[in-house]
Amino acid sequence: MELRQLRYFVKVCELGSMGRAALEMGLATSALSQQISRLEGELSTRLLQRKTTGVQPTDAGMAFWQQAQLTLRHADDAIRAAQTARLSGHVNIGMSSTTASVLGVPLLQAMAERYPAVRLQLVEALSGNLAAMLNARQLDLAILFGADTARRWSITPLLDEKLFVIGVKHLPGMPAGPRVRLTEVASLPLILPSPSHGLRTLLDAAFARIRVTPNVVTEIDGLSLLMDAVRAGHGATIQPGAAMVRLGSGDCVSVPLKDGTAIRRNLLASLSEDELSPAALAARVVLTEVARSAVSSGLWKGATLHKN
Repeated sequence: MELRQLRYFVKVCELGSMGRAALEMGLATSALSQQISRLEGELSTRLLQRKTTGVQPTDAGMAFWQQAQLTLRHADDAIRAAQTARLSGHVNIGMSSTTASVLGVPLLQAMAERYPAVRLQLVEALSGNLAAMLNARQLDLAILFGADTARRWSITPLLDEKLFVIGVKHLPGMPAGPRVRLTEVASLPLILPSPSHGLRTLLDAAFARIRVTPNVVTEIDGLSLLMDAVRAGHGATIQPGAAMVRLGSGDCVSVPLKDGTAIRRNLLASLSEDELSPAALAARVVLTEVARSAVSSGLWKGATLHKN
């Protein structure tokens, strides 16, 4: 029996719905149902009664619910006691510019609140550079868009990002529909990162698959300058939703790409478990929670949590 199973069961009982509990906890309903079934199998008793209007605990489930709540309170007290032990240390975390747009400040705030004695260093760089820094032990953690499985890294798929065509409304050729295909933006003047950028590699491959040559008019690797050029009407760009945080208010619009292959997967990579300090292990947990919160709150537009 795992502590997370108790949390799942208590949440289902509180909400009276498997679907609502799954949504609140960031799980697929099928995955939550499977965990509850495993718990019932381990206890050899039925805990929940399924009805058309939802679920409710059986007599055994009601008794188990009361004890599970008590167990979770004790566990939470233990967690708080550990957190107040003033964990200290130094953690280096790497992110791309788009990722830092949505996670940078929230991560700083969350770490300051939970672990004020841990000194955090955030590095903003291209994904390929971050991978090299992680391999050189210059970073403890990084969010990457591709990983060399031969490295001794701990890799966890974090989330997937849809890509958007972003530009000012009056730009000639700027799509106006709810979604657009890559073939429909072939003549659109594009401002993209250079070929050394992971996003550009992804886009070039997507255009090559449909045998279309994009109309790239400018290449800019810095996200702030790139988005400034888009906002000034020098061209459109194709970026994940996180890039739109840098736009602010204005005349820019964003149209999601319909092509299913135009998806960027975010991976949480770290040094191997035995190489991470307690501060780095704690920061990895906080980083995951902050990312999940950004997705569930809608701050990270076009992102969906990866279903493990």
